[in-house]
Amino acid sequence: MDSLSALADGFAVALSTRNLLWGFAGVTLGTFVGVLPGIGPALTIALLLPATYTLDPIAAFIMFAGIYYGAMYGGSTTAILLNTPGESGSIMSAIEGHLMARAGRGGAALATAAIGSFVAGTLATAALTVCAPALVTAALRFGPPEYFALAVLAFLAVSSTVGGSAIRGFASLFFGLLLGLVGIDRLSGEARLTFGIPALLDGIDPVVFVVGLFAVGEVLHVATTRSSGEGHIVPVVGSLWMTREEWRRSWKPWLRGTLIGFPLGALPAGGAEIPTLISYSVEQRLTNRREEFGQGAIEGVAGPEAANNASAAGTLVPLLTLGLPTSATGAVLLAAFQQYGLQPGPLLFQHEPRLVWGLIASLYVGNAMLLLLNLPLVGLWVRLLSIPRRLLYAGILTLASLGAYSVNRSPFHVALTYAIGAAGFAMRRFSMPLAPAVIGLILGPLAEQQLRRSLAIGGSPMILFTRPISAVLLLFALGLIVATVFWPRFKTDSRS
Repeated sequence: MDSLSALADGFAVALSTRNLLWGFAGVTLGTFVGVLPGIGPALTIALLLPATYTLDPIAAFIMFAGIYYGAMYGGSTTAILLNTPGESGSIMSAIEGHLMARAGRGGAALATAAIGSFVAGTLATAALTVCAPALVTAALRFGPPEYFALAVLAFLAVSSTVGGSAIRGFASLFFGLLLGLVGIDRLSGEARLTFGIPALLDGIDPVVFVVGLFAVGEVLHVATTRSSGEGHIVPVVGSLWMTREEWRRSWKPWLRGTLIGFPLGALPAGGAEIPTLISYSVEQRLTNRREEFGQGAIEGVAGPEAANNASAAGTLVPLLTLGLPTSATGAVLLAAFQQYGLQPGPLLFQHEPRLVWGLIASLYVGNAMLLLLNLPLVGLWVRLLSIPRRLLYAGILTLASLGAYSVNRSPFHVALTYAIGAAGFAMRRFSMPLAPAVIGLILGPLAEQQLRRSLAIGGSPMILFTRPISAVLLLFALGLIVATVFWPRFKTDSRS
């Protein structure tokens, strides 16, 4: 009953006129960036961080959540009509969805994607409502050793499983950890890696880092790799609704996609790519119409789109309860919490209940808004694809520069943003994931602080192994190292 009463208070916050408007702005902007290929929620939230400094935290996070969910919705439009996923989680939807559009069934593909996203998002948010308080109760037992072990597990999990190469993942992590050392040591008061530059004494601002890494780095990457040709948009013909048979074939994939997406999204480095791939494979195996896969099977759109949106709610579980981001967008949201002087975790539920439960309640409201936005206005979203890419990315670069300057009104931070952007461009060229770098920058100093507190409490590193929770977490981390080293060899041996 405590969770239900807290959720009721959250709805009172989310349904206020002001927060409804911010939520509507978030879902609209999120759908906009989801439709445009290459511009995801992480980049958009990173761009908006400097602009929301003076905004009330509750309104800001309701808007950010709307952007996150909206981008997951909007990515299916270009995946189906243009065969170009607007978000990485829509890759699997493009396979069958575009074939359906070419066969004159684009309306049914868009409808099952939108309704499936609504169903999965609502069910996954309900699971978040139930799971979050239980996980908070367990997390209240955490002390410095447990938090350090959790940070180590996060470092290893995200770095070894994102991007396909553990070496690139760890290189990205160490880049973030190195930059996290810049500034005055919180315990000793010594300046580290500042090179005599006073502006670095406070460290590298997470907002400057994520704006440079995501926005500037993406613009530089697009400028050197994007071809000048535009894809061919398949027009939507016929009804924008589904037949009774298509409803019958869609509702089970929606439920299965939710069951797959939510728990996998909550895992470190879960993201949306893995659950959507698994959902597509499951639907391919369970269908009675296997011959339609590769020809435009509606199950191949319904299941992955449900898994895609369920994983978004799953990502919020470890972020809100443990302060553990499991995706690039989660890492940027962690930077947003730090912008307001907040630390996600079990104490956040105690100290900021209106923010947490208002945010969770806004997910229910945002899902309903998105369903109303996506189906009737699909023609409007398709027209956005005609925006010239050069103008779009020039605008992003301008906003990034203004945002970096507004952090401290310092030209140095603008130059630092572009230097980090150059590093982000190099990381993209060498296929290095970005999320480990953000997590290293933000969690690195916290992990160092918790380790030093643990050593002060126990007098030796053995305290990390004598406390049950930290020992179990470190055992999982060791298992990840072993799996990272031996799994590629196992796959090679099995093929030979």
